[in-house]
Amino acid sequence: MLIMPESVYNQLRAHCETAYPHECCGILLGTLDRTVADAVPAQNSSDHPRNHYEIPPLDLIRAEREARRAGLEILGFYHSHPDHPAHWSATDLAEAHWIGCSYVITAVEKGVAATTRSFLLAGTTEEDKRFDEEELRITP
Repeated sequence: MLIMPESVYNQLRAHCETAYPHECCGILLGTLDRTVADAVPAQNSSDHPRNHYEIPPLDLIRAEREARRAGLEILGFYHSHPDHPAHWSATDLAEAHWIGCSYVITAVEKGVAATTRSFLLAGTTEEDKRFDEEELRITP
């Protein structure tokens, strides 16, 4: 289960709406009990931002440093699916490499955030990795 304060959830979804009709992306920082403390927006550096996202390495390094300074960990990543369901794609799985991390996807329908779901990247190697849906618990 991934636990996310409502304020962070709302911030994440607002980022998804702002980026529409492109995909947005970001990094989830939190504690080892799987509670998200912050959703750090990243630049989508993909050449095809309408249906693909890519987090620049420098944004990832900045988020890792920010997490370390705050005593947090990278718990996962988030991105949006403009006018598509909140479900991972074959590309999402192929490009996911942080086993044990959550990948949160928000469907944005005509510019409005709709469904948000979380998937845990499970497995032990690149060859057996898979996404398992996990509960996303929003707290006050």
